[in-house]
Amino acid sequence: MALPPPDPQFVLRGTGAAVHTLHFSCGNQEPDVPILFSGSENGFIHVWNLKTHRVDKTLDGHGGSSVYCVETMGGKNRLLSQGRDQRICLWDLAEGRTSVTNSVFTENVGFCRCALLKVAQGRWLMAMAAKAPEEVQVLELPSKTSVCTLKPEVGAKLGMPMCLKLWQHNCDSQPLLLAGYEDGSVVLWNLSMGKALSQLVCHQEPVMSLDFDSEKEKGISGSSEKVLSIWSLNEQQNLQVYKTQKLVNAGISDITIRPDKKILATAGWDHRIRIFGWKKLKPLAVLDYHTATVHCVSFSDHRNPCERLLAAGSKDHRISIWSIYTQT
Repeated sequence: MALPPPDPQFVLRGTGAAVHTLHFSCGNQEPDVPILFSGSENGFIHVWNLKTHRVDKTLDGHGGSSVYCVETMGGKNRLLSQGRDQRICLWDLAEGRTSVTNSVFTENVGFCRCALLKVAQGRWLMAMAAKAPEEVQVLELPSKTSVCTLKPEVGAKLGMPMCLKLWQHNCDSQPLLLAGYEDGSVVLWNLSMGKALSQLVCHQEPVMSLDFDSEKEKGISGSSEKVLSIWSLNEQQNLQVYKTQKLVNAGISDITIRPDKKILATAGWDHRIRIFGWKKLKPLAVLDYHTATVHCVSFSDHRNPCERLLAAGSKDHRISIWSIYTQT
């Protein structure tokens, strides 16, 4: 008999608003305290201490506009946040500081999260939805130099970019971008050529979220439909459908593959978090705690596998923290 799904290990309360994004920073050795960043609809970023389960810092840089992306840049003291105020902020949190050191005005009215990729020590690429509705702009940080603007071919009718993922095979290879669009397509872009290498229609509805495993060259996407689409890259860099996985209820807000590539988690409009094996997409668990849409899921980057956590943020103002499948 299958074991019943566990309860959350603990729950973080006190955001005062729906939680739209989560990001862990736990990878370093002691005496660093593992922390979790959360971004909320009321414009606040909370820095949670995972030992005390309390907020260490509250950051306010988006003028009350919903924060829907938070990412660290090479350690917990450099943070990037993105909000509905059309701003991407870079923060310096070293030595107790809470200051925005730089910002990028996106001029985009959608809610497509930007994507980050470290390309050298202290140098990052950032992809974001551009001012023109169908375009994606790629900048280098911290210089904010434009790398390229990715424009679909005339008549392509992809609609707005909805989700982005920058990746590269290894540190010597060219950075590539996967983008999910409003028309249900996933497109693979070559940044140095500024052109699309491959396009695949994965969904009948807008692609809400995607993640990609660059080792297996296999990705997964979700939409408002009752299906997950799994796709792969062949040797010619063409996207092809690998398989689809039917869901009980429609609507996926977020998908994330755990760093060890063993399992993945989905955030559901049906208030549930679903866990699947990544190899065969076998359903493993349904985590049922939240009372409203789950907006985001994130795995911790603990070095020790048995300490790994999964966090989920919901419209119900709560963040649930789970310890699941931590034995390798």
